[in-house]
Formats: sequence, structure tokens, C-alpha cells
Amino acid sequence: MEITDIRITRNAVAGKLLAYVSATFDNCFVVHNIKIILGRGGPFVAMPSRKTQSGRYRDIAHPITAAFRDVLQTRILDDYRRSEESADAEPEPESGAES
Repeated sequence: MEITDIRITRNAVAGKLLAYVSATFDNCFVVHNIKIILGRGGPFVAMPSRKTQSGRYRDIAHPITAAFRDVLQTRILDDYRRSEESADAEPEPESGAES
């Protein structure tokens, strides 16, 4: 299975939730609401989940193997870091009129 597209929407509100991600596989299947969360050891990927009646959260989509989870997490975090670097490199918009 090939990851054919990663779309990252950075969270504008400061906090532990850094971004939402949509990942497309083989140009034919997409998973939305993957989250990048800032943890104690740095950012990590959390799969989409739903709260159960007991109050626990369960993943509704997730990799079956640890190897593919590593591939997916690495790709998402690499793309996120690149998007951060490009956002940091963008010039600040000019404010006001010239004097």
C-alpha cells in the first residue's frame, strides 16, 4: 500500500493539538481526522477515534501492523515538519501604508 497524498491543516489555536491530517492511500482511499499531538517526547500521530458510551476512546481506523504504523507516522511527521519550515520561511505581510 502506498501513501499517495498527505494533507495537513495546522491548528491555529495554541495547545497540544498541532494539526489535522488526511492521508490518501493508493489514490483510492482516504482517512480524515488523523491528529498530530504534542506529547512529552515530541509530536506524535493519533488515529481518528470515537468516544464510547463508557467514556473511553477507540480508534475507528488504524494500521494493522507496527511496520506500517511507523511508515505512516514518519511520513506524516516529516511532511508536518516541512510545512512548519516553509511557514517559518514565508515573509511577514507588510502592514500599513508607506510614509
